Amino acid sequence: MNSEVTELRRAFPIFAAVPPPFHYLDNAATAQICHSAAEALHAFETRGRANVKRGVYRLADAATAAFEEARTAVAAYLGTDDPSEIAFTSGTTMGLNLAAHVLSPRLGPGRAILVSELEHHSNIVPWQMAAERTGAELRVAPVDEEGRLLVDRLEALLDERVAVVAIAHVSNVTGILVDVARVGAAARAVGALLVVDGAQRVPHGPFDVRALGCDLYAFSGHKMFAATGAGAIWIRRELAEELPPFLGGGEMIARVSFAGTTYARPPHRFEAGTPAIGPVLALGAAARWLLTLNWQTVRRREEALTARLLDGLAALPAIRILGPRDIRDRFGIVAFEVAGLHAHDVCQLLDGFGVCTRGGHHCAQPLMDRFGTVASVRASLAPYNDEADVDALLTGLEVISRKFR
Repeated sequence: MNSEVTELRRAFPIFAAVPPPFHYLDNAATAQICHSAAEALHAFETRGRANVKRGVYRLADAATAAFEEARTAVAAYLGTDDPSEIAFTSGTTMGLNLAAHVLSPRLGPGRAILVSELEHHSNIVPWQMAAERTGAELRVAPVDEEGRLLVDRLEALLDERVAVVAIAHVSNVTGILVDVARVGAAARAVGALLVVDGAQRVPHGPFDVRALGCDLYAFSGHKMFAATGAGAIWIRRELAEELPPFLGGGEMIARVSFAGTTYARPPHRFEAGTPAIGPVLALGAAARWLLTLNWQTVRRREEALTARLLDGLAALPAIRILGPRDIRDRFGIVAFEVAGLHAHDVCQLLDGFGVCTRGGHHCAQPLMDRFGTVASVRASLAPYNDEADVDALLTGLEVISRKFR
């Protein structure tokens, strides 16, 4: 293990807690929590627990200040200096449901929603529900045999009837990076809004969300080394001022009477009720910690590991890789099949080698249909992974394919 990875692993409590062999390659489902995030969560729950936004005593003031500091940290990670563009949610799924709800007034008969074949179910089902509710048409942009979005085909589906385009930044099955900026430009050309599922992109380093040309961008904390239960959605400020709330209740109002209610300004308009305060503080802490990393070095190492994994899988005769065989425009998420074995069985057998992977349809059944399968094994990388993790997976697969096929 090189010194950089050794130092990174010291930032994660689990690597000191779980005895070897321990090769965690299920990061696309849930990444491990870093010390900074765990400490922020523990400190709030044990030394600073109070509700936010309304209290006037010192403990509550401190909790509210920390909550807003987390908002500022998350905004900085996304490259925006406007924290009011960040609304906290329970995660990507809630963020995308929020988007589908608040954009529904722009839908209706004669309007259309455009998604793609590579989407996670959380970026399909809410739009199906919105289409059923409003009478809008749901259009689907295809992918090629490698699972890459056919952007020219997507552009051909865009016309003045399309009100919303909803697309993943990075596929949770293949790791493919979508050219969101190109999709955003095409959407703007016909007056459509662009919603991005950023769940698989945010763990891989900071970026400028406004440069993508999107209007809403949803993601989860538990995939970016924070706690479960909190995520966020970035909403372009100019748009947020126009949108209705998602949920009704406390904290999202300016004034309530039986004659009618006026709503708070963004982002509070989208944050009804008591939020998951501790997990939000953990998310802020993780964002601050991630901003300290040398991402040029981290990305270079991840590319090398991804290439090592792809080459190793390609050398095994029983393996079929789903998605590209190279590292062009992709991150370290690789799905594959082992001939003659179900994905769940492969994952259980790999656990005997201390290797943690994910098996199933990965909440992407339309993409599985496109690949002509029902399930696959998925290995996904994080900054704390190294060559030993990849080699343990490949060794385990070689033994499994020889012994059990």
